[in-house]
Amino acid sequence: MSYLKNKIQALKDQGVYRKLPISDGACEAEINLNGKKVINLSSNNYLGLANHPRLKEAAKKAVDKYGVGAGSVRTIVGNMDIHEALDDVIAKFKKEEAALVFQSGFATNAGVIQAITEKGDLIISDELNHASIIDGVRLSRADRAIYKHNDMEDLERVLKERRDQYNQVLIITDGVFSMDGDIANLPEIVRLAKKYSALTYVDDAHGSGVLGSSGRGTVDHFDLHGQVDFIIGTLSKAIGVVGGYVAGSSEMRDYLLHQGRPLLFSTSLMPSAAAAIIEAFRILEESEEYSNELWDKAKYFKAKLKALGFDLGHSQTPITPIMVGDEEKTMQFSKKLLENGVFVSGIIFPTVAKGMGRIRCMVSRLHTYEQLDQAVDILYTTAKEMKII
Repeated sequence: MSYLKNKIQALKDQGVYRKLPISDGACEAEINLNGKKVINLSSNNYLGLANHPRLKEAAKKAVDKYGVGAGSVRTIVGNMDIHEALDDVIAKFKKEEAALVFQSGFATNAGVIQAITEKGDLIISDELNHASIIDGVRLSRADRAIYKHNDMEDLERVLKERRDQYNQVLIITDGVFSMDGDIANLPEIVRLAKKYSALTYVDDAHGSGVLGSSGRGTVDHFDLHGQVDFIIGTLSKAIGVVGGYVAGSSEMRDYLLHQGRPLLFSTSLMPSAAAAIIEAFRILEESEEYSNELWDKAKYFKAKLKALGFDLGHSQTPITPIMVGDEEKTMQFSKKLLENGVFVSGIIFPTVAKGMGRIRCMVSRLHTYEQLDQAVDILYTTAKEMKII
């Protein structure tokens, strides 16, 4: 195994080697990390549902009724009534005919993309799409093409040049791009898809719970219901639990129950998780208070950072990157911030392009304005010391 030791040493030589931090409690605005209390700016727990009393109570009741595991894949005996109920709840929330839950967001992309495309098809993917989309595309036998990030002229160029050569063409984009926080130009993507008879596929992992009415996502944000063929979401970010889903037509759901490999070969979602997720959607249906509070605090935080001269890239959402550039300096910045009381992850190659290192700040509804003020002060002082600003 010496080759792995050499690779690890190379990471250390580049200054990008890391050890996993260890948290000893629930995911909150402040956490105990490696034995130290710090402000948490690294979670995807946008709405603060991961430790919500109503979700915990729903999960406990489900454990008493169903046990801790489903015991099988959905196609054998692992398809409990609570899984069917969860699919129905998501479909209704997303205003689609049907939905189907997978074990994770990553498993959803890995399972759906390879199932709905085949040899003789073309997948056209935004260059900044999530790693799970990239791996899902690799699993497909379809040909693939990349268009420049959110560049609709480049997307149309690919469609013009290649559409006539294939049976089906599938355009795939993130709804909200996880490393930059910008939003896909979904209306134009849908327009081009109609013009060139292509299918559309949106991964809305960071849009669900954040954008649209009651957090219904990017499709709702642009009022494009019924015009996007495959809508992917995660249940582990704003929803606060675990899992992923695809929403769309009833035919889509029926087909994926036969061809979605993660469903066929991996035990279905824990019933306690399904119960907690259902309760999360009930909370979102009741009020927009949670998402409104998230946006108020995210705007407050970003305005303070901009006023101090930080480069926040092109963010349009609560995802707030602070651009650094150099990979080693990015990781040093993250490490120093942790020492000073703020935990925020360094993001470097291969997650982002070389020379585009940044720390990615994730504001939650749970943060108080006092905590955000304190975090901004620590960010500014540390950045000045390191000559980042």
